[in-house]
Amino acid sequence: MAYEVTIERTAECPTAVVKANTTWREFPALWRTILDEVWAFLRARPGLRTEGHNVMLYRSGIRGVEVAVEVGVQVTDSFEAAGRIVPSRLPAAEAATTVHTGTPAEIGAAHDAVRAWCSAQRRKLTGVRWEIYGDPDPQTGHFDVAVYWELA
Repeated sequence: MAYEVTIERTAECPTAVVKANTTWREFPALWRTILDEVWAFLRARPGLRTEGHNVMLYRSGIRGVEVAVEVGVQVTDSFEAAGRIVPSRLPAAEAATTVHTGTPAEIGAAHDAVRAWCSAQRRKLTGVRWEIYGDPDPQTGHFDVAVYWELA
């Protein structure tokens, strides 16, 4: 898939998340459980989420193997933390972005495309990146995922 990378000034966006330090190897088995926990929290609080989508925010990897991640959902406002569910925000930042259409298993290609584009444009990255998941297509089950990498 060919990816078109652009620069965008993102707006800060409130989120309800679970923060975790994990390894890249363990993360694929972890994210769904975390996301289910966030959705259970949101179902008990009508109005906190109206049109928000699933999000994953990644901080720079720790020692190249571990990663600090926030898994959650866009919400309408901040709220009081409840157990592992805490308020957070997607950053307001200048970011390189592209859209991935297809299965989540292939999303790494979108991240690779953004990093390659930034390298070719001599744009430095902070290491902070995030994904915003769109609604699934009713026929294919695929959905668009907006991929963002914060520029230094």
